[in-house]
Amino acid sequence: MLNSLRSIVQEVNAARDLKTALAIIVSRVKTAMKTEVCSVYLRGPEGDYVLMATEGLNADAVGRVRLKDGEGLVGRVVTREEPINLEQAETHPSYQYFPETGEERFSSFLGVPIIHHRKVLGVLGVLVVQQVERRRFDEGDEAFLVTMSAQLAGVIAHAEATGVMVAIGEKAAQAKFAGVSGASGIAMGEAVVITPPADLRSVPYKTCTDVEAELAFFQKCLQAVREDIKGLGEQLKTRLNREEQALFDAYLAMLNDASLGKEVTERIRQGTAAPSAWADVILEHERTFSSMNDAYLRERATDLRDLGRRVLAYLQESNQKCRIYPDQTILVGEELTASMLGEIPKDKLAGLVSVQGSSNSHVAILARAMDIPTVMAAVDLPYTQVDGRTLIVDGYKGTVYTDPGPELRKHYKAIYLEEQELVKGLEALKDLPCETTDHYRLPLWVNTGLMTDVVRSLERGAEGVGLYRTEVPFLLRDRFPSEEEQRSIYQEQLSAFAPHTVTMRTLDIGGDKALPYFPIEEANPFLGWRGIRVTLDHPEIFLAQIRAMIKASEGLDNLRILLPMITSVPELEAAKVLIYRAFNELLEEGHSVKLPPLGVMIEVPSAVYQARELSARVDFLSVGSNDLTQYLLAVDRNNARVADVYQAYHPAVLRALRSVVDDGHAEGVSVGICGELAGDPGAAILLMAMGYDVLSMNATNLPKVKSVIRSISLEQARALLSEVMTLPDADQIRQRVDDTLRDLGATRLIRPASSTD
Repeated sequence: MLNSLRSIVQEVNAARDLKTALAIIVSRVKTAMKTEVCSVYLRGPEGDYVLMATEGLNADAVGRVRLKDGEGLVGRVVTREEPINLEQAETHPSYQYFPETGEERFSSFLGVPIIHHRKVLGVLGVLVVQQVERRRFDEGDEAFLVTMSAQLAGVIAHAEATGVMVAIGEKAAQAKFAGVSGASGIAMGEAVVITPPADLRSVPYKTCTDVEAELAFFQKCLQAVREDIKGLGEQLKTRLNREEQALFDAYLAMLNDASLGKEVTERIRQGTAAPSAWADVILEHERTFSSMNDAYLRERATDLRDLGRRVLAYLQESNQKCRIYPDQTILVGEELTASMLGEIPKDKLAGLVSVQGSSNSHVAILARAMDIPTVMAAVDLPYTQVDGRTLIVDGYKGTVYTDPGPELRKHYKAIYLEEQELVKGLEALKDLPCETTDHYRLPLWVNTGLMTDVVRSLERGAEGVGLYRTEVPFLLRDRFPSEEEQRSIYQEQLSAFAPHTVTMRTLDIGGDKALPYFPIEEANPFLGWRGIRVTLDHPEIFLAQIRAMIKASEGLDNLRILLPMITSVPELEAAKVLIYRAFNELLEEGHSVKLPPLGVMIEVPSAVYQARELSARVDFLSVGSNDLTQYLLAVDRNNARVADVYQAYHPAVLRALRSVVDDGHAEGVSVGICGELAGDPGAAILLMAMGYDVLSMNATNLPKVKSVIRSISLEQARALLSEVMTLPDADQIRQRVDDTLRDLGATRLIRPASSTD
């Protein structure tokens, strides 16, 4: 049955619309299970479950038979959310007969729920098989149907999200896709899909207007690949035997194959762009080869895929060179990276949508710093099909709308205008101190990484930099920057904020921050080689960076150095040895520099429990609440499936945060926090009450946090903290904090009034 399952899933994934996908399911499952009926019921817009496809029941019943939760055997499967396996279905108390189906002849019944993200979407449908003769479907049958329903859940969820899975190239109706908020705000614009080079499965669907020019372009790319293959064959001629040389002849034969070229040409003539047409044809042939029983023929799928990538590389290279970005670009991709953001002119980038990742992944943090509305983990978005289409990005709710209608556009335009009014109102706070109604002063600093952050930060009243992400310049290059290049970058940042303090974190790569020229391949990167572990293993990288930082601060003396991912005292001591070495080298070279204050990031549980020992050896502590939350709750913050488990208001997180600040103060060092939690207006109240000396956040949130702090007294904040520290879960804590914000009249600082449901 494993081969049957694999084959069915491949066919379903290749289907161009929902109707075709369901027809494949009922036909192939019926055959694979050697039964007489297979049907699919899907949840309709009214919440009832509709017979959408069948092989074995009366075809006229499709679309007509509807059941509510608990109604009939299908409804009972929905209610129980588990399979029902009956040898004699008509004797079951939930059995309900529908004359139009003609199912009175069938006695045996096996139904399994189709579930996708249970907490969010619930039961999407029910997959049913039936048989005339009494048959108790065995464990293998049940396991097969359960596995099939799990495989199909994503396809069905996609159809539910879109309302209907339209065929490629047809005019699409307005559709809504759920993700998670990456950066707040509203953006409306034109989708630009960015995909990995030569990835056949990620080619965005595009049309062409000049068919003859597209055909000529396609033939030109084919010829270029023919020349490449001939050249490779000649280069390796003396090193390969005759059988191995035959591979190159086979590639040329496939390129000259009239049927392969003919299929692509026909699609181009119908208006499909060459890259899309080529990818579709190659993938269809690859699936055909992969499903064959003959091992030799199955291997040909690999050859076909390799050839497909070679041609696609030429097709895409030409397209990339002439790519023009629209004024309101919504960048869409399977997994967006920092370097991708750098490819778009900053005045044209309006919003971001990533199929993978979470609200705490690195690209989302950068998006918040750049004030770009972002939705992450839009897992059901058919991203390759939205290129050039109008999108609305709701960064408050984590929602994406494709092809929005006039009413939806009007609604979101009103929210956008409301946003602008709110921003204007907060601008008046720029020169006012961040102090409570009873005159407690709390410095607000910013997190930066790009030079574009500087102007925005200063405009919004930043009093210093709590975290400068030095990895950002590394991420935007194709090699390690030299010591002098780093010095120049750091000096620009230090000069811009002088005399205010700038806290520079040493290179923090690994986890979700990979350098393309320094790949780190690990099964579990967040528990692997990252942060200080990398730089201690490569002292040449660490020393060059420390030297560049200290040289950049010469004459300014506003630098602080922050060490990431410290898990023990020996790690800290090893880093200090290298820092002293770099400092002494600079003194010997004649530089008039001072040793900057040194701090460690508290972002792993071991550092929480050794906060006093670490404090005794440094000048300050800085909590990285993003990673600390991830490690305390054992949640990969980039995994959309467990995004709801990542809860910064979790009681364990709050207790850890209070413990760190108490231990740091006990040793006489200042304690700040530079995670995303610091920029949450409600959380800022709690952090201030705990005693944090500095809150550092992205510039966008700084006016919001200042507004909240100025509207509450320290006494009120401490009372709120005392109350929430007794609550047992994150939801209750967040609700209590939201109630306080509402009482302060500050709810609109979290989300515009028009955006609430």
